[in-house]
Amino acid sequence: SAISKNSLKTSLLQLECHFTWTLLKEHVGLEALEETIVDHIKFVTEFNIVDYNMLSYVCHLKNSNEEALRNLRKAEEAIQKHHPGEIARRSLVTWGSYAWVYYHMQRYEEAQTYVNKVENSCKKLSSTAHGKIQLPEIYAEQGWAALRFGNNYFERAKNCFENALKSEPDNPDFNAGYAIAMYRLENLAERYCEEMRPCLEALERALELNPKNTTIMALLALQLQRLKRVNEGERYIEEALQITPDFPVFLRYAANFYRRKGEVDKAVKIFKKALALTPKSVFLHHQLGLCYKFKALQLKRTRYPPQEEVENLIQLAIFHLETVIDKKPGFFSAHSDLANTYALGKRYEEAEELFQEVLQRNDLSCGDKQEIYLNYGNFQRFHMNSGSKAIKYYIEGLKIEKDSFGRKKCREAVETLLKQKIKSGLGDATDIATLGLVHNLNGEKQKAIECYEKAIALDPNHEEYQNALSELQLSI
Repeated sequence: SAISKNSLKTSLLQLECHFTWTLLKEHVGLEALEETIVDHIKFVTEFNIVDYNMLSYVCHLKNSNEEALRNLRKAEEAIQKHHPGEIARRSLVTWGSYAWVYYHMQRYEEAQTYVNKVENSCKKLSSTAHGKIQLPEIYAEQGWAALRFGNNYFERAKNCFENALKSEPDNPDFNAGYAIAMYRLENLAERYCEEMRPCLEALERALELNPKNTTIMALLALQLQRLKRVNEGERYIEEALQITPDFPVFLRYAANFYRRKGEVDKAVKIFKKALALTPKSVFLHHQLGLCYKFKALQLKRTRYPPQEEVENLIQLAIFHLETVIDKKPGFFSAHSDLANTYALGKRYEEAEELFQEVLQRNDLSCGDKQEIYLNYGNFQRFHMNSGSKAIKYYIEGLKIEKDSFGRKKCREAVETLLKQKIKSGLGDATDIATLGLVHNLNGEKQKAIECYEKAIALDPNHEEYQNALSELQLSI
């Protein structure tokens, strides 16, 4: 009946599980996410309860609720195996998910049964709870889910693990999650020129509690590398290669370490080994694509580039990067990487088409937009030899106020281009006024005023310059 359906919905919203954690599918590539979790289950046995719950939610998002139920049964089996003494406590997320999946299948009685199971267990576990209960492992499970759903969720992941650690500060799993969230947040902060919240301590603490966890070892190594302590970092990578020579999650970080160190051939070897173990990994395809692209560029810059080898490397890079955007359409930097690789192979129409496709999307973050403008500007400047178009797009990147790596690069590029032109005597009033605009967008008002005054001296009848100048003078 309708009433029970409404009251059921109210109870469902009280449950703690993936369905109430607002994890939105538009933030991930579902296919890529599913493959990541399946790979993780295959290679990591101890956390597969969390993985099966997560996989069940992903199946639901892909509209296969039968498959979702199958994974919840696997989660139950794992709970019985790993936590036979506390089945109710460990099953709350799984049972909550069961209730939601049955609700979506319109099997309301079964849904209600699971709601009751959760509510009764919560009452037993805590006198005050009603379907909602603040257990540290539930916070942690939400934290792991948030990490899987990408950049928009890292801050939440950090807060979840922090909450879990309040009750159990020495729990190895919670410390590992917290350190990974901190590492990823620092990565993001670096890209968007935000204040860095150092993650080194968190990683060291996590490794102390998880001495054999090679994922943490690798992240610690990458962090030491970022802090210019490369040799120290490399010792961790070498030790971890001994512990888990065949664990793909670790291998991809190890390869990344060597790629950043400039040992690209070593990186390619490790990436290929990992790809043989997890052939569908988007991350690996992306990294391999970047390696081949880098090698092609390196060869192109030699005195007598071996044409066939360069072509071959470009083909390989294109193959891997096309695989990435196919599987994960929201991975924007990979679109730029692919467009740049097309350009490298003189496939200019395809590059142009891909850039246009991304420039027209309306779901880009500010930082992503700035990176696209930067890359498209570079494409116009270096491949299409159009300095004027490049300037136009660099300025689009600058007009977005948010500080980021992309914005900084747009600013450097447009200043270099304009100053070169003006210095060589080819610059006209427009170029000088444009430099004024750039200074203004950088908040350098005095420099901007000087440029507009020079532009007006060269072209006194230009109303736009007059207006810009008076606005600037008023704003100082």
